[in-house]
This record gives sequence, structure tokens and C-alpha cells, in this order.
Amino acid sequence: MFRKRITAVAVGLVACHALCAAAADTKTVEVMHWWTSGGEAKALAVLKDGLKAKGDAWKDSPIAGGGGEAARTVLKARVASGNPPDAIQMLGFTIPEYAQEDYLQNLDAVASKEDWDKLVPAPIQKFSKVDGHWVAAPVDVHRTNWVWANKKIFDQLKLTPPKTFDELVADADKIRKAGYVPLAHGGQAWQEATIFDSAVMSAGGPKFYQQALVKLDPSALGSKTMEKAFDQMRALRGMVDPNFPGRDWNLATSMVITGKAAMQIMGDWAKGEFASAGKQPNVDYLCFNYPGTDGAFIFNTDQFAGFKKGDASLPGEYAFASTIMDKGVQAKFNQIKGSIPARLDVPQDGFDECGKKSMNDMRAALKTDSMVGSFAHGHAMPDGPKNAVYDVVTHFFNSNQSSADAVKSLVAAVKNSQ
Repeated sequence: MFRKRITAVAVGLVACHALCAAAADTKTVEVMHWWTSGGEAKALAVLKDGLKAKGDAWKDSPIAGGGGEAARTVLKARVASGNPPDAIQMLGFTIPEYAQEDYLQNLDAVASKEDWDKLVPAPIQKFSKVDGHWVAAPVDVHRTNWVWANKKIFDQLKLTPPKTFDELVADADKIRKAGYVPLAHGGQAWQEATIFDSAVMSAGGPKFYQQALVKLDPSALGSKTMEKAFDQMRALRGMVDPNFPGRDWNLATSMVITGKAAMQIMGDWAKGEFASAGKQPNVDYLCFNYPGTDGAFIFNTDQFAGFKKGDASLPGEYAFASTIMDKGVQAKFNQIKGSIPARLDVPQDGFDECGKKSMNDMRAALKTDSMVGSFAHGHAMPDGPKNAVYDVVTHFFNSNQSSADAVKSLVAAVKNSQ
């Protein structure tokens, strides 16, 4: 089905040959991405400056939309019309889908020269490489099983980070009675899916998460353990304010920053918003693992891939890939973005306490095979079943459906998507 959507690109790419060769001469790289919030824009400037330092130019093509769905839609249209960008931000299974159709630049020469094989964790390389060849450069590692909390509210109510889900429920009740929104949330499918990442991990642990959301085992998907994950989702739904539908994720983060809400369950890109607002960890806000997920590291990684354009070699794209993987660039970029470097050799100097915790937790999770891809962000399953699970999760979150019925819907949706 994927092939049918974009086979028209072949003719377009050949026709584009002369134009692309000209682009190579000027070394201007058009970069499509969805980093448009305040914190994201500041981090993106690091990449732009890094490319400029190599003597190349960055042509910005932002597509707003926190989860990247809009950018993926635009990309498909541009590929089908024979006018893909030079490079694009990509997540998870989207990378091998395009690579297997032979549309992505081979980055082996840069990767070999700069020793990427030894620097990038294996779970990330699963998406960076296709058939043993590097086709994407990872710039960061984000973690989704985070809770961000307003420290003033926690101090006022004498709360400490909850270790169990039951403790989280009890804390939310105290927070609500004190006049605050317990959980800041944006009612968008990808945000509800992000919460589901943590609920499944909390209910069953890393092995269950992999069995259910990576291997798509029907027995795991239809289990009582999965019902417990939906039970957590139902409890979380009761913690949000009535104005949550359609709210962007960064606006939910702002609710925590300004003290309207006590907590947000979100990937560590949220930390970029705190940093942009001049807030400090353990001073203005707290970061802690979603209750019941200690030892687990649910990740997604932003990567950049370049598109082939006829037979033209695009040195600008190779310089761009090298910029993305530069040790100093990754350090500076991730300190602003809230994420951690995709390279394992970047020192912790300059990272705040949340960043250092994330770096240490990732290394520990790598040793126990507990670093697992985020379902919500396309690193656990391909788009077909992912979209089907999205529908089940968001329907459940926004309805009165029982957990038992949601589990039945989940099993059927995954089966029908395959």
C-alpha cells in the first residue's frame, strides 16, 4: 500500500535531476521538520548554526504538529509529486518504509568515517539502518515515561513523587481538593497514546510491553494485564480539566509551568518548554518516572534522512548528516531540547539533573534489555497497527467504554490491521 502511494515519485525524481544538481552546487539543504514550539525552535537553531559553520545553507520548511503526523502527510504528497525535501525529520518505522523503496540517501561513507556503529545504541540503530546501511542520522533520544510536576504545588501539599499508580491517584485527589488541575493534558490522539506507553509499561513491565506493543502477541493484547493498563487510563482521564480536547502539548506544559496544573505525562521535550521559560529542575519543577516504570526506558528518537534526487550527489546533505551527529552539536542541542544525545560518548557536563538521570537510566536499561521503542511515536510497531491502536486508545479515553471491552477492541483492531 505504501508503494502504491508513492510510485509516482520515480518519474519526478528523474525530471528533477538538473534542479537537484544545481542545489548540490550551492549546498543549500531544505529541511522539513515539525519543531515549532518555543523550546524546539531554540534547539533547532543549534542545528542551523552547525550547518552554517560547515559553509552550507539551511532552507527551513516547518510543518506544525507536535506528533509529526502533518509532516508525514505533506511528505507523502511531495514525494508523490516528485518534489521531496532534501532532508526531513523522521521517526521510527517511517524511515525503513522509505528506505526500502530506495528513496533515501546512503550515509555509510559518513557513518564509517565518524564511527557511528560504535557511538549509537543498538535500539536506535534498528531505525537508522536498513539492510545494514545507514540511511538516517539520529540527533536525540527522547523518553516518554516521564512525569513533569510543579514543585511549588507539591511542596505546598507536602507531596513526594509517587512510586505506585495508587499513590498517584491519591495525590491527584489531594491536588484537586486544593483547587489545582491534577493532570495537564491535550486531547489529541498522539498525546493519549503517549500516556498509554507508560500505562502499559506500569501495568506489565518491559517484557509485557514488548510482547504486547512490539511483537503484537494477541494473548498479551487481550490479557488481564492489558485491562489494568486501560484501568490506569480511565483513572488518568478523571484527573484532567474539561477544556482538554484539542489542546496542544506545549499549552498543557504551560499549565504546569504557571501553576494551573500539578503534573503532565509527556516526553522530555516538555523540559525544553520549562527551560525556555527560565525554570530549573528541582527548583521550579520536578521530573520523575511514571509510577511503576522505574528501570524502563521508553524511547523515541528524532532522526534526519536525505532523499535521493536522480543521480545527483548532494554534498550538502552529507555535511548535514555530519552536523546532526557532531558531538558538540548534540550536546548543545539536547541541553536545550530536553532530550539526551543519540551518541553514547557525549559527557554529562552541562546537562541538568533531569538530563543526567535520563542518560544514566538509558545506559542501565540497555544492560537489562529494558530500552523499548515508544508505541505512540512509531518505534514499537509499523503505521498500520499503530494507527489502529491509536483509534482504540483515544476512543476509550474519550468515552465510557469498559476496560474489558477496550481490550477486545484492541485485539480485533490489531488483527484487522495486519
